[in-house]
Amino acid sequence: MNKRELLAAALIVASGLSQAQDAARSFPSKPVRIIVDFPPGGTVDVLTRSVGQKLSEKWKQPVVIENRPGAGGNIGAQAVAVSSADGYTLLATPPGPLTINQYLYKEMAFDPAKFESVVLMAAVPNAITTRAEFPASSVQDLVAYIKANPGRVTYGSQGNGSTSHLTGQMFETMIKGQMTHIPFKGEGPALTELLGGRVDLFFGNVSAVLKYRDGAKLKVLGLASDQRGFMAPDVPSAKESGVPEFMASAWFAIAAPHGTPSGIVAKLNQAINEVMQNAEVKKQFATQGAEVVGGSPADMERFMNTERVRWKKVIESANVKLD
Repeated sequence: MNKRELLAAALIVASGLSQAQDAARSFPSKPVRIIVDFPPGGTVDVLTRSVGQKLSEKWKQPVVIENRPGAGGNIGAQAVAVSSADGYTLLATPPGPLTINQYLYKEMAFDPAKFESVVLMAAVPNAITTRAEFPASSVQDLVAYIKANPGRVTYGSQGNGSTSHLTGQMFETMIKGQMTHIPFKGEGPALTELLGGRVDLFFGNVSAVLKYRDGAKLKVLGLASDQRGFMAPDVPSAKESGVPEFMASAWFAIAAPHGTPSGIVAKLNQAINEVMQNAEVKKQFATQGAEVVGGSPADMERFMNTERVRWKKVIESANVKLD
């Protein structure tokens, strides 16, 4: 390449950098669309709408929340993956599409690792919950009972490959015990069967079970977390329960298409972190049992990598496949 060609190439690179910087400075100059990959009314939808409203007020631009459910979140994630990488189309999602589904489905139309991490909005730890009459009052009691009765203890889940299923599988593997998994079509049916005493255990969102615990209809033995949670400060952490590696939570994140300029990602991250400190937003998160996480894009990326390693190990050990 001669000097003239080198100069031309340098000018093209400089022009591209200048355009990216201009785009970041003026962002957002039009409506921002956030695709939620699950139906309206769920935790990720409620949290995203709360954040979106405050972003709209901050930016003086509409923030449109669009639900694209299906295939465990893959449909919505795919829609964002093929969108323009300009910050105007974002993904709001729970764990599945970014860290779990790639190990469950034979084929996926997008690479989860190629999304640009923006920010972790919130997390809700999973809990070990039993039917009211189950003969165990602590996690240690539960482990002993499972080992003494291999295959006889049942646990319900939201369905094959759901986080509640995989959390139960993680627990089973860690304690070197044997349980029987019974999948249902969602959290509601699984909890109905638990409340009716027809299944023994449920490994799911702690916020979903506390109202029944408080009515003595269920027992919450422990959290799949390294510390006690603000919603249930009386429930022991995983370490206190003797299973320190038992970590599983429902978390909710914002991601952008691959190639979104770093300046725009940084601007999104800063704005979302700021609105999540708003009192109204914190209150809305608390009603969902969710604790604000926040942090940098790099923090989210490290967390995603850890989650992928964790769930890949669990899924491979259980040989779980969805198609």
